[in-house]
Amino acid sequence: MIVGVLVFDGAGLFETSVPASVFSEPGFELRMVAGEPGRLTSTGGLVVEAPYGLDALADADLVIVPSYRTSFEPPPGAVLEAVRAAHARGATVVGLCVGAFVLAAAGLLDGRRAVTHWGYAAELAARYPKILVDTDQLYVDEGDIATSAGSAAGIDLCLHLIRHRSGAELAGRIARRMVVPPHRAGERAQYIEEPVPAPLRGDPVGLAMDWALHRLDHDIPVDELARRATMSRRAFDRRFREVTGTTPARWLLHQRVLRAQRLLETTDLGVEEVARRCGFASATALRPHFRAEFGVPPRDYRQP
Repeated sequence: MIVGVLVFDGAGLFETSVPASVFSEPGFELRMVAGEPGRLTSTGGLVVEAPYGLDALADADLVIVPSYRTSFEPPPGAVLEAVRAAHARGATVVGLCVGAFVLAAAGLLDGRRAVTHWGYAAELAARYPKILVDTDQLYVDEGDIATSAGSAAGIDLCLHLIRHRSGAELAGRIARRMVVPPHRAGERAQYIEEPVPAPLRGDPVGLAMDWALHRLDHDIPVDELARRATMSRRAFDRRFREVTGTTPARWLLHQRVLRAQRLLETTDLGVEEVARRCGFASATALRPHFRAEFGVPPRDYRQP
């Protein structure tokens, strides 16, 4: 299998190194491809020399965009053409972290489910409204197109791609070499710290979200959120999904669980009190939602 990995000036070194490490196994022909001419300097000031040009993608089976220097700068036109051409002839195209913005600029994510780092999800949804941005997934595999969330989630997606194309035994062996879990399910939530991304500030939906975040210990009907945004319920639901990739009710539940996580980490409050301060009737009501997000119940999460 030929794996082409695009390298850009200013791109994150860790993200760029992920596919280089995962696919450095017999059976894979790894090609590190310069996405633009000239000196390529990665994070930390390290200079990267990519030995291949864009023509090396012409017969690649897998084309990976592991990172890009910004979420808002347009990618080089030659890169977009090469990525589109690779996809058109049957290659699987992958965007890790903000690499999803390169796929978006190429038009490959229109009408597709996709994910990026949680801090850029609202921007991706706002700039490319045809994309079905998912804010919860570690990765999304649509067969010929796949995307992952930030940094370490790129490892998860690369291992997933190997598992489904070359078998679980090889994926497990690579995971052991890298000393990482062999499988973290794509439906597991991202580790979100900032509940309202900056691009939403000043937007009516963002204002309603801000208001809700200060009242998570209260009952918050979605109709009240729509009223705060001075929108009809239908218009509010539609706009909310456009800018967040999820429904208001699901977002509220997620924020309550995240608040519980922060209180467990930063206070000595009992789990019952933590649950109450996050809008749950009891610790029993909090437990299944917390476990679904973090894999352990609240009491175990606090254990050293």
